[in-house]
Amino acid sequence: MIAQAPAQPADAGLAPAFAAARARLGLIALLFVLAGIGWWWTAGQMSDMDAGPWTGLGAVGWFLAVWLVMMAAMMFPSVSPTVALYSRMTSARSPALPLLFAAGYLLTWTLAGLGAFSLAVAGGRAVGDVLAWDRGGRWVAGATLIVAAVYELTPLKHACLGKCRSPLGFLLGAWRDGHAGAVRMGARHGAWCVGCCWALMASLFALGVMSLVWMAFVAALIAFEKTVPWHRAATWGTAAVLLVLGVLLLAAPDAIPGLTIPGGGSLPMQMG
Repeated sequence: MIAQAPAQPADAGLAPAFAAARARLGLIALLFVLAGIGWWWTAGQMSDMDAGPWTGLGAVGWFLAVWLVMMAAMMFPSVSPTVALYSRMTSARSPALPLLFAAGYLLTWTLAGLGAFSLAVAGGRAVGDVLAWDRGGRWVAGATLIVAAVYELTPLKHACLGKCRSPLGFLLGAWRDGHAGAVRMGARHGAWCVGCCWALMASLFALGVMSLVWMAFVAALIAFEKTVPWHRAATWGTAAVLLVLGVLLLAAPDAIPGLTIPGGGSLPMQMG
């Protein structure tokens, strides 16, 4: 007689799938916890530092530390679906790969922050107090918001947002193996995200980069654009909001809730 193999439990094959699903949920939870810690830490660091549009950025080391935590707080919730999908695609390889992907993503945003800091310092040295609120600062801030609104409707914005809204397409098109590949893929995804969100981040500087209220406002716009199913409605809606804010900033800044009106000074202002 032919010996029969012992019967396997009906759910034996489901155990690995459940374990992988729990791991992905744990990863998403970790990203949201880190984002929450980032919001908490940033709120403490930015207390009483909001000087309105073109708030001074402080020393480069301090700014980059705050910027890195800000990006984790603002971006981790919206990038978590991509990281979770990447985790699913690499679950049989190394549990460190999704974390390296997230690290590469933050690396790109850190470099973007360094570029913004350099531009602010160079601009302040070049034009002096021309960008003071009672001179040209108000007009530049309003124009920045209007330009950001226009960018929302450009083909470049559409292309970059498409990469952010289609995690599977991005991952398949940018796939790299290994730990270094995970960092490179995360950095590349971060580059698409910078292309998608640079105008919104410029709007944050124009409204008050050290304001927790405006930081939350911009983060909500980013999450709205990346997650709602109506792609065009999201970008048109964001453009309308930015346009209204830009016009109000030029015509009636006191009508904008939560906006701190600077008392004067140049960009960047000196801060302790």
